[in-house]
Amino acid sequence: MSAHTDTRPAIRYLAVTFDCSDPAELSRFYSEALNLPVTLSTDDFVLLAREGSPGLGFYRVDDYRPPSWPGPSVPKQAHLELGVDDLDVALARLIALGAVEAEVQPLPDRRRILLDPAVHPFCITV
Repeated sequence: MSAHTDTRPAIRYLAVTFDCSDPAELSRFYSEALNLPVTLSTDDFVLLAREGSPGLGFYRVDDYRPPSWPGPSVPKQAHLELGVDDLDVALARLIALGAVEAEVQPLPDRRRILLDPAVHPFCITV
């Protein structure tokens, strides 16, 4: 009997990222509330996480409008961040599963933005 080798690319859950107008301000709230340290911080993005654990991200959207939940006029704004070892291999796998690559790709060397089959955006990041 031969051993089966799994040839699927390694894809792991990294974070859920929330759109907001001020990533530093919103991340301070969650950092204090959940006792999570800042692991990455730029003007437009902050990631909170413990070593080896999924985290919370906060992404600046210039024309951010807060959700009107439970009203439907402005939907909730969050997306998954998935960690990958190889962007191109993971991209091919996810497209084969039904995702499509988004037209806008702000950091194509480290991250790719995709749309799931229901058109929810999500990211794959090295």
